[in-house]
Amino acid sequence: MQLRARGLTESIAAFACAGRDLPLDDDLQELVKMAFADTAGVILAGKNQPVVDVMRRFVFRHGARPADARILFGTERVASRDAALINATAGHALDYDDVAFCGHPSVVLVPCLLAEGERLGSSGFDLIKAYVVGYEVWAELFFREPDLLHDKGWHSTGMLGIVSATAALASLRRLSQSQCICALGMAASMGGGVVANFGSEAKPFHAGYAAANAIDAVDLSVLGIKPSPDALEHPAGLLAALSPKGAVDLSPASSGFGRDLRLRELRLTFKNYPMCFATHRAIDATVALVRRYRVEAGTVKTVHVHLGTAQAAMLRNHRPDTGVEAKFSLEFAIAAALVAGGIGLCQVRDDFVRRADVRNQFDKVRIHLREGCREDQPSLAQSDRVLLELDDGRMLDSGEVQYAIGDAFNPMSFDDLRRKFDDCVVAAGETDRGGLFDALCQLEHCPDVGELELAHAQAPNAGEPAIHDTR
Repeated sequence: MQLRARGLTESIAAFACAGRDLPLDDDLQELVKMAFADTAGVILAGKNQPVVDVMRRFVFRHGARPADARILFGTERVASRDAALINATAGHALDYDDVAFCGHPSVVLVPCLLAEGERLGSSGFDLIKAYVVGYEVWAELFFREPDLLHDKGWHSTGMLGIVSATAALASLRRLSQSQCICALGMAASMGGGVVANFGSEAKPFHAGYAAANAIDAVDLSVLGIKPSPDALEHPAGLLAALSPKGAVDLSPASSGFGRDLRLRELRLTFKNYPMCFATHRAIDATVALVRRYRVEAGTVKTVHVHLGTAQAAMLRNHRPDTGVEAKFSLEFAIAAALVAGGIGLCQVRDDFVRRADVRNQFDKVRIHLREGCREDQPSLAQSDRVLLELDDGRMLDSGEVQYAIGDAFNPMSFDDLRRKFDDCVVAAGETDRGGLFDALCQLEHCPDVGELELAHAQAPNAGEPAIHDTR
């Protein structure tokens, strides 16, 4: 696919328009379908979180709107932009959704594409192609800035996610190139999200806001709004505004954009723990030591954790008091690994976080910062390392851990992802959603997303699992 365009905004618009003709091999289709299925699972797991109830009440206080799309894979319908808002917020509420480019692509792309696809009667294959468009745009924008958005206080899921989702929706809705340029221009003015809100109920809203506003940006362009045609690359545009050092690349997209798909190389990281991904390698390392040496939490004197500076900056909650706060706490990550032998949905709950045997571990953790980073995930050091100093004088060393379980370069198996999905269903208080998983795994064969077996009659807020060890 050879693009001929002048500026970056126009380059992306040209790609979005041509993206509906993307040739996708079976491997890429399988990866995207797993992204849809994994995201559906974490939406279900997060549907009873308080922030999701806030989003539902927020939507319904605005009065009646067209009932275009289902929410939370139930029978309740709202306008597609509201469905995207609620579902994306639920999908990010537990921080269990997939990762790429120091952000969370699927929790923005999947909810808005499913909502609009249901409204439009789009085919499943059209959704898959639109997802790839969104992923590629996200990657194109991310790698133009050498300085991490996180280090400047911006949450890339909210800032880059809306532009990427807008491109994906423009492709799905078959906008003209001029309409797509307008939609991208609006998206450039509609992003948001700051790192200060990590570990709070505002963080999942970043994903919901990006998914909903992408639909608004496309709708506004179709209605005829005319923003600046260079809102992404202008010296006073979005990318420059996010780059106070002025190091960002504002040039048009290269000739490889749209042809050399980054999804094929970089893929996706599916989370093995409902925690900030900055903790995952340390959790893996600690769990491995606990299991290998049968370590009891009470015998650990000190835990030395070596990790990157950007990781440590995100893990701001050193003595968390709630499950939401604990997701951004290295101290909790280590404590749960020592006490429970792992971290699942049962551990990131207020009552587990407040247990005395968990809190007793917090002061044992010593953080040692490392410079340098992974090229594909600049928010991570090249590797993390954990050393457990025991009361008997032994020092247990995990060695260097470069790739967490579930990392794109250390992937979970299909069976592991299915088990994660089933765990999410149980956390939602439901018993069987195998039909949903199977439908999304065969998405390319669906002629009309509105006909998919996505909905399941289920009373809201139905039950929660009891806390249990994962040892």
